Amino acid sequence: MTQGGWAYDGEPVTLSPDTVTLVHGTSFCVCGSDGDVNGAAAQGVFFQDTRIVSGWALRVDGAPVEHITTLTRDPFRMTFVGRGRSHAQSAESTLLVRRERYVGSGLREDITLRNFGREAASHVVSVHVEADFADVFEVKEGRVRRRGRHHCDVEPDELRLTRWLDGQSRGVRVAADGADYSPSTLTFRAVVPPKGQWSTSVTVRPVVDDQATEEMFPLERPIDESEPVLRARRWRETAPVLRYSGKPSLAATLLRSRQDLGALRIFDPDRPSDTAVAAGAPWFMTLFGRDSILASLMSLPIEPGLALGTVRTLAHHQGTKVEPNSEEEPGRILHEMRFGADASLALGGSNVYYGTADATPLFVMLLGELSRWGIDREQVEALIPHVDRALEWVEHYGDRDGDGFVEYQRATERGLVNQGWKDSWDGVNFADGRIARGPIALCEVQGYVYNAYLARACICEDFEDRDGARRWRDRAELFKERFNERFWLADRGYYAIALDGDKQPVDALTSNIGHCLWSGVVDEDKAERVVESLLSPEMFTGWGVRTLASDMGAYNPMSYHNGSVWPHDNAIIVHGLMRYGFVEQAQRVATAVLEAAEAFGGRLPELLCGFDRAEYADPIPYPTSCSPQAWASATPVHLLRVLLRVEPYAPRRKVWLDPVLPESFEPLALDGIPMLGTRVGLEVDGADVRVHGLPDDVELVRAPVGVHPGLDRG
Repeated sequence: MTQGGWAYDGEPVTLSPDTVTLVHGTSFCVCGSDGDVNGAAAQGVFFQDTRIVSGWALRVDGAPVEHITTLTRDPFRMTFVGRGRSHAQSAESTLLVRRERYVGSGLREDITLRNFGREAASHVVSVHVEADFADVFEVKEGRVRRRGRHHCDVEPDELRLTRWLDGQSRGVRVAADGADYSPSTLTFRAVVPPKGQWSTSVTVRPVVDDQATEEMFPLERPIDESEPVLRARRWRETAPVLRYSGKPSLAATLLRSRQDLGALRIFDPDRPSDTAVAAGAPWFMTLFGRDSILASLMSLPIEPGLALGTVRTLAHHQGTKVEPNSEEEPGRILHEMRFGADASLALGGSNVYYGTADATPLFVMLLGELSRWGIDREQVEALIPHVDRALEWVEHYGDRDGDGFVEYQRATERGLVNQGWKDSWDGVNFADGRIARGPIALCEVQGYVYNAYLARACICEDFEDRDGARRWRDRAELFKERFNERFWLADRGYYAIALDGDKQPVDALTSNIGHCLWSGVVDEDKAERVVESLLSPEMFTGWGVRTLASDMGAYNPMSYHNGSVWPHDNAIIVHGLMRYGFVEQAQRVATAVLEAAEAFGGRLPELLCGFDRAEYADPIPYPTSCSPQAWASATPVHLLRVLLRVEPYAPRRKVWLDPVLPESFEPLALDGIPMLGTRVGLEVDGADVRVHGLPDDVELVRAPVGVHPGLDRG
């Protein structure tokens, strides 16, 4: 995931440790643990990539509320508890102040004062509001500047804050019953009876080009009947449950993953049946091609509908023309969607940026996996034309120079320099630390292409197109042969991370080669040396595999992509290790990552620093890491699936299952796993494995599936 704007080479601002985040869909709130919003600290309420609230300060009798605690019930709602100052200098406060905040297409805050005194108390309550309407990239990168024409209108029943810029307007309407309005401030005169309470509700509604959004938490409806609460309830009720495990922390980690993935869902009002997944909070609450594909693929054991919604949404926005500003090309799958005015201007009037080399073959891989997992045949068939357009992009636009490999080079100076998953400006480098120059052909992207070819072959077979299946398999095998000839570094015992613009191998030892194991593009006679490299002391920290080996020139354990540890990267590596039969090594890495999750309270961050476990007894967080972040949240789910070695193939009515859980995980029972159109239960206790709920016509194969599902599921 990119660190900032498309060509931004700096680092995101670091949020203070007491910062909390609320998320719902593409809306989110970043604030202090006391509930106040300080825009100077990169806090705010965001809607469609615009900061609609840059300041939010509650005062009681002119003074800040003394913070007591913060409580989280759902990712989109939070309670801030504090107390007001005592009127008598020598007495303790008898005034409790509770703020219930709800985020979703704006903001609602219910403010309650409780008087524990024996006399009625009068208080002046004020809420100060500011709105700079800064773009999310400006805030994230700490470069906000006031632009356009700003105005605050004081109406009898609300405040209206508006900015006009380049013919577009952004605004908010702030309202509450019983408020007196003045510029940027709502004031209430509260009289609280003894042992009683007083309350009010403040709402913030975004306005885009004079159109106010619909409220998600309307005052006339109980909170528990609001759409976000109902969605969260349905998500909890339908998600699978870890009934018991020999490792109690695993249950807590999986529960947190399930909650966070539910919070990161994106609901498109124009296509309500398509629910996709955003990349991560706070800065990436939008659809990302690569991130959303991988996160939804790893979330299949929780909800295949998330992957289907992601595929359908990406297909809807698939490229149709050549547009250098947005890097759109026919058949290409997007990198990210943005809704701020700045993004639209930068992309030639579009809100979609396509600068990624890997999302397009990953799109094909995801549909193949969805078909095997058991989505409706009609859904697969409807998406086949999009798959074929994606593969046309791979072979024509993706292969820029006709050498048979997919490479990238940005088409605009505003575009990303690097367009694989390590997309920071310095993410691709030689062993001596030199930055590789483009066009760049990444090793893992070639693996995705190989896997995409096989996925297309499987889809052909599933629809009884045997000639098509043969053509795609032949293409895959030829591609694999050429890849192993050009990328293998025999003297090093691993694959080059890339070929540079001169077609020279970029020889750094990186985690990217683990993705090659996952895709199956690695020759089996080379796999053992690849595994030895990944598990070497230079790569394995004890918390996971580093992105870059510690003896490389660009190594920095505190960098974004050059020595850090990414949970999702390790989940892919574990799957690759298991696919080639390296069970003990897969268990070792999976256990390390899950122990890191336990150390972080059950929620894995986007990435952590790459220090060795022998040096620091606890994993060291990366300062600007997103949390929750979609593919990090999905990582524990995927790791458990890999350790269970469960691989369904719905069109062939088979399920491969051969658990290799670490002993500490057993016994283990899972209920409600969505698979082959039904819900399946699973119990594992050593050699005793029981499966409940599989349809009668499905064959259970008690064996590992082999290197590649498309070749080894005959």
